[in-house]
Amino acid sequence: MKSIPEASLSCTDKTIPLVGFGTAVYPLQPSQTMRESILRAIQLGYRHFDSAALYQSEQPLGEAITKSIEKGFITSRDQLFITSKLWCSAAHHDLVLPALQNSLNSTPGKYEVPIKEEDIVPFDLKSVWEAMEECKNVGLTKSIGVSNFSCKKLQQLLATANIPPAVNQVEMNPLWQQKKLREFCERNGIHVTAYSPLGAKGTIWGSSQVMECDVLNDIAIAREKTVAQVGPINQI
Repeated sequence: MKSIPEASLSCTDKTIPLVGFGTAVYPLQPSQTMRESILRAIQLGYRHFDSAALYQSEQPLGEAITKSIEKGFITSRDQLFITSKLWCSAAHHDLVLPALQNSLNSTPGKYEVPIKEEDIVPFDLKSVWEAMEECKNVGLTKSIGVSNFSCKKLQQLLATANIPPAVNQVEMNPLWQQKKLREFCERNGIHVTAYSPLGAKGTIWGSSQVMECDVLNDIAIAREKTVAQVGPINQI
């Protein structure tokens, strides 16, 4: 596999590979297959892995990284760009650090979907982001970012943040290109990463519209490629 291009992240000296490997499967659960898939991806050259405590993929990812070093696929964890995320129940100032420590230790947690009504409370974005900034300042994470943030939410965050978000990860695909959001992020130095770039067929939030799109299929046939190959490029 050829080397994957990278992009620079603002407010940091780090770069992010432009093609990533997502670790969420539906239903959300860890498995031996997940670990072996990640290990194979590292062997093939993937260096960007997207995870979350909710996905229950942090432990299989950690095991795959350890195995890949043993096998010589990589020489160090530092060669990888790993993304994880806070779940809604940990989006409180005092819970950010413990949640990150659990992720770093690959400690599985309990996450309920849908969220219980009694757990739905106002989101204190400013205090949560301050806690995330502190995690970066003490060296527990190299970059901090957001997911599923609209232009309005980003404006609210940028108004008080000392460290702006490096990344905004959102659902995006050829049929939902999020032009307004992409333009806002570009103006403010925020890298946009797309998840479910092929439409997330087979999940509760996705559909088959991307993979069955006539235009994409025509392009794929003309170029002797698959729909996945001619579709999105900055993908998770």
